[in-house]
Amino acid sequence: MMKSDIESLTLQKIKTGPFNFDQIGKYFAKAGQEENTQTISDRTYHDLDLEDVFKFADRTLSCPGQQLLYHVLRTIPKTNVRGQKLENLISIFSNNAALRASIAAQVAKLNKKDAYYLPGLFQEKYLQRPKWFWLVQILCGISVLSVFLSFFFPQLFIFLIVLLPVNLGIHYWNKNNLYQYGSSIPQLLLLNKTARNILVNREFDDASKELGKSIATLDGLGPAMSIFKIEASLQSEIGQFVDYVIELIKALFLIEPVLLFTTLKILENRKADISAVFHFVAETDLALSTLALREDIPYYCIPEINASDKRLTVKDMYHPLLFGGVSNDIDLNNKSALLTGSNMSGKTTFIRTVGINAILGQTINTCFASSISMPPMQVYSSIRISDDLLSEKSYYFEEVLSLKQLLEHSRNGEYNLFLLDELFKGTNSVERIAIGKSVLTYLAGGKNLVLVSTHDRELADYLAGDFEIFHFTEVIDQNDIHFDYKIKPGKLTTTNAIRILELNHYPAAVIEEAHHLSQKLKSGD
Repeated sequence: MMKSDIESLTLQKIKTGPFNFDQIGKYFAKAGQEENTQTISDRTYHDLDLEDVFKFADRTLSCPGQQLLYHVLRTIPKTNVRGQKLENLISIFSNNAALRASIAAQVAKLNKKDAYYLPGLFQEKYLQRPKWFWLVQILCGISVLSVFLSFFFPQLFIFLIVLLPVNLGIHYWNKNNLYQYGSSIPQLLLLNKTARNILVNREFDDASKELGKSIATLDGLGPAMSIFKIEASLQSEIGQFVDYVIELIKALFLIEPVLLFTTLKILENRKADISAVFHFVAETDLALSTLALREDIPYYCIPEINASDKRLTVKDMYHPLLFGGVSNDIDLNNKSALLTGSNMSGKTTFIRTVGINAILGQTINTCFASSISMPPMQVYSSIRISDDLLSEKSYYFEEVLSLKQLLEHSRNGEYNLFLLDELFKGTNSVERIAIGKSVLTYLAGGKNLVLVSTHDRELADYLAGDFEIFHFTEVIDQNDIHFDYKIKPGKLTTTNAIRILELNHYPAAVIEEAHHLSQKLKSGD
């Protein structure tokens, strides 16, 4: 392999094409969750922009690898077995560029959209034979016998002409059944071949014994599944006339329904083998993708997970989607964090950054920071709340329901990280502060850590016992406003809302009245 080939296969960059999340999420949607301590909820997934984070982190070369990456980013495992397996694979590739490129080339053969259907072969129930399938078998036998005997008794050709419409009806009835597996089964043959080619490398000797049995078992099914491979090849290589002739032959002998249900019956008892081979190839691709991601970002760290401490310590942490963004440090030792700050100063982005790093650190062992130490945490959020017009739920009621779920999670006895933004914006300031204080005190109990932003600076005084207070602020010169996006200790003492109106050329009367009322409210007059 040429040096340029190796470089092209190891430099996996951000993907620019479309992402079909219906297909990407197929494996995740039906995967068992027994080995996970948490499945990231749809709310948290959207609150933290994890779809965009996935697009950034996805350097996979195959559809199975992409599906597994999506599943991994949505699930936090109970143990570190998954993470250790990932690191072992990464270490193999990071020390051998030629091997990395060779295996990348093998894995990349599974990048066709048909490979998205592979999980269905071990996650879903197979199509069952209809009760009248015995008729198909009889008609198939009659057709074969009639063709053979027609060479001796030509009048049987008339019988075949009569039989053909019946068989055509069954043949085209089965087309929809065949379509369900016409994509996945040819890809299974390719998947098995890919696994076999990877396994010949001595670096994978540890996996070869058990996995080799599964590969050999699926190899033995090749002849039964060959009709699907032939079908896919013919569709792309033959002309229309020849295609019609072949269709007539297949219909006359009912080849497709007989082979389809025969193959499905065989595969039914091989789901564990299919799953093992799928996961081996997908995990290999996941390791290649994670290594490529690490090489393509400014810096990263593998988090230190400490189950004995309610402490979150991060240094030089940054948001992966903000190129050239500002990094921040924070150290929470048995306390949560209350963030005050000016509009647009970076409070919510910082909260999302912590959440993203907490999740990716526990899923692909990769944090966007120079160091992170944290307990094994489940991550929950309530950031993007909106009115539900279809069910006539107000913003406030939606937030009430969301926070109720978090209060329930807070009693699960696990380490939890709660990420909140501007509690109870839909109610008056007195009750907002009162409810916010009581909810946050409750959430911060036990093993829980809370990061919450607020404009209610009074909360800082009420929560000083359980929360460290931080703020973000800005610098305003004569004609502009600047943000450094750096977290600072203590409570914010300045405001910028009216000044921003002034910089955007609001009428002088509006600015003057706003200043007057602001001073009056602050003085309590």
